[in-house]
Amino acid sequence: MNTMNEILIVDGYNVIGAWNELKELREKDFESARDLLINKMAEYQAVTGYRVIIIFDAYLIPGKETKTKQSTVEVIYTKKNEKADQKIEGLIRKLQNVKTRIHVATSDMAEQWAVFSQGALRKPSRELIEEIRKIDRQIGKTTMNDQPQGKRSVIQIDEETRAKLEKMRRGF
Repeated sequence: MNTMNEILIVDGYNVIGAWNELKELREKDFESARDLLINKMAEYQAVTGYRVIIIFDAYLIPGKETKTKQSTVEVIYTKKNEKADQKIEGLIRKLQNVKTRIHVATSDMAEQWAVFSQGALRKPSRELIEEIRKIDRQIGKTTMNDQPQGKRSVIQIDEETRAKLEKMRRGF
């Protein structure tokens, strides 16, 4: 049994900028790109067992730092003049201990070196994106294999019930 606590801190806007599909979505609908990243990270958390914390630079929320929990993922919007990098480095100092291994997902090379120098592990955004794609493929195969070919049952449910079930599945 692994007694090590694994934490993944994600530089939210950096990962969105490195992920082509999310980057394109961000151009049309900023909030949807953020929500999709949060949903993908919730799936990542469910599969890996990591505690996932996503940091976004303050956006539309002037003033103090805000923390929310969407799905099972912790989401932090920094204070008005605080950059995500500063918040990430502060979190590493706060959370780092002998029973915790911290990974930081970002493509920012300066930030990668800063977190590495504090004892955290670097995870380039591209590497995280590839891991998420692999998880998506595994989930797709699993759900396809759960249904015998040609014997799919379809249960008719109304939209309100479907929405409630989806919320339950996502953990919020």
